[in-house]
Amino acid sequence: MTQEILDQRATAVIEANKYMTLATVDADGRPWVTPVYFTPDGHTDFYWVSSPEAEHSLNVARNPDVSIAIFDSSVAVGQASAVYFRARVELVPDEELERCAAFYSGRLRGLRTFTAEELRAPADLRLYRARTSHHWLLVRGGDPEYGTGIDSRRAVWS
Repeated sequence: MTQEILDQRATAVIEANKYMTLATVDADGRPWVTPVYFTPDGHTDFYWVSSPEAEHSLNVARNPDVSIAIFDSSVAVGQASAVYFRARVELVPDEELERCAAFYSGRLRGLRTFTAEELRAPADLRLYRARTSHHWLLVRGGDPEYGTGIDSRRAVWS
């Protein structure tokens, strides 16, 4: 299997899923994990809307370094596809908010549109962006080309 195939598999996982699992830590170093609906911008930027008072939002305000997993939890055991990321989170800056709010809302396909004003302080919601720095694909132990009998991670988009 080539790096290109691994990269394509990872891209397919992102495109096929609507929720990502965001892992943060609180002020005492305790982990907190939460699913968030996301809009990807390739494999480097991921956007979501949350209350700044949500546990994960409070955590990233203190420590913007996060881990992310994107996967389909509905598949049978042994059939999982997943991508993992290390990233740094920021509130989308006001000067980018209009463009990024429209971009984020585009994946909602008419279910909801967020305007920049709805996502600007002191509103109840904010637009967050995770910028990824490291990327991996889950390779199942039974993968016909890369399988070793044990699940592993392979770097993608290096």
